[in-house]
Amino acid sequence: MAKKDEAKTVKVTQTGSPIRREKSQRATLVGLGLNKMHKTVELKDTPEVRGMIRKVRHMVTVEG
Repeated sequence: MAKKDEAKTVKVTQTGSPIRREKSQRATLVGLGLNKMHKTVELKDTPEVRGMIRKVRHMVTVEG
């Protein structure tokens, strides 16, 4: 059984540019911790994070 500290994580990498995108999509990338091309962050796998990823799925790749 996994401990609470060992929550599942997901790696998100920015692959697309936010240029000529809606401001809300740019804000979502910043909220995920992404602000430069090919930057990768590791986030907890929660419904909130999954929703943010879904909003910008055309600009990111997801592992895990």
